[in-house]
Amino acid sequence: QVRLVESGGGLVQTGDSLRLSCVGSGRTLKMYGVGWFRQAPGKEREFVAAISRGGGNTVYADSAKGRFTISRDNSENTAYLQMNSLQPDDTAVYYCAAKSQILTAPLSTVDQEYNFWGQGTQVTVSS
Repeated sequence: QVRLVESGGGLVQTGDSLRLSCVGSGRTLKMYGVGWFRQAPGKEREFVAAISRGGGNTVYADSAKGRFTISRDNSENTAYLQMNSLQPDDTAVYYCAAKSQILTAPLSTVDQEYNFWGQGTQVTVSS
């Protein structure tokens, strides 16, 4: 199994940027598809972005398209979420998750399909 630790969250102002990191340990992260999800207070957890094992394929929620970029560096066992033009609606706890899958498997936007989760990192965007 793989253990995931997120970092990079914080308090920022509208329009600012943040880069979240997700470091895997234990089993190598390159064996997993990686997704980012978020959960705001009083709301259900929602999909943000996902990236394939090799990094060649990505998918984004409509709310993230054009502002967020997911990437990974398998040599560093790390995945990233670059978030630009942050808005107050982006305020949430952000989680990275790993999904065991074969190399050619399609990306998943469904949280129940992910096997391993980090503890989350808080992102707060002030207006």
